[in-house]
Amino acid sequence: MRILITGGAGFIGSHIVDACLAAGHTPAVVDDLSSGSPKNLPASVPLYQIDIRDRAALAKAFSEFQPEAVSHQAAQMSVSRSVRDPIFDAEVNVLGLVNVFDEASRVGAKRIVFASSGGVLYGDVYTPAPEETPANPISPYGISKWVGEKYLEFYARERGLTGVALRYANVYGPRQNPHGEAGVMAIFSQRLLAGEPATVNGDGKYDRDYVYGPDVARANLLALTQPLETHFLALNIGTGQRTDVNQLEQLVRQEATAIWQQGGQTGSPPEPKHGPARAGDLRSSIVDASLAATKLGWQPTVAFAEGVQRTVQWFAEHA
Repeated sequence: MRILITGGAGFIGSHIVDACLAAGHTPAVVDDLSSGSPKNLPASVPLYQIDIRDRAALAKAFSEFQPEAVSHQAAQMSVSRSVRDPIFDAEVNVLGLVNVFDEASRVGAKRIVFASSGGVLYGDVYTPAPEETPANPISPYGISKWVGEKYLEFYARERGLTGVALRYANVYGPRQNPHGEAGVMAIFSQRLLAGEPATVNGDGKYDRDYVYGPDVARANLLALTQPLETHFLALNIGTGQRTDVNQLEQLVRQEATAIWQQGGQTGSPPEPKHGPARAGDLRSSIVDASLAATKLGWQPTVAFAEGVQRTVQWFAEHA
């Protein structure tokens, strides 16, 4: 199958490319490289360096590649930036998204998988939230993800394709970009390995459901290829396990210390410092992914401690 992955040179998108190649599919990538990198992609994978807001350039790429399915990962991905600049968030996450969906429909793609977000849709939840939990987004980012799902449902209903919205928990793992505001594990890994203290926002008592990037890529592959009974489906992709930011920092610091010691370095990375709380941050976000097991046969396979170890090790090797 010919599969176009928007944002495919980024963290999650490049793992989806890997999963597609391993399964024998033919992927291509649309990415503006604002946070992704060609280094994340095999040289054999076509890369269209395009901003999804550029409709003409996007149309040219779709016409040339003629995808049978689309995995839409490209996004403005920072909650706090969406609070500061809701216009930019809407330009990318709503208008850019509609460009992608419309082009997919125009060239006859039969399935679109959309990277939605469980955490921002459900608001503060203190037990794992199932998909029927009422949407309660409190940030422009969350609002745009909810709007994206509704647009996908519209295109699936009116244009004769199948749409799957994957509501991610907090995704982490190798290749995550540590230079933005999203991706706390990547940020902590880079700082602690460099001997700098991690900055914990507020009191750090923000519970999150962390799911490993390659596991999320596998969910995308299943959502792109599995037969489905309905034209539109929304599924949570997470573990149902909670970890707060203070615990996360401790785990990353432990792994960074072990890597220091393996390299003959004495001591350990410094204790964290605390900064102000971030606008729009939820206190608790955990999702119930049992429906994904039923509909796709998907379950997470990498335990959190193992995922942290793999991630910190990757950053040590790619510093």
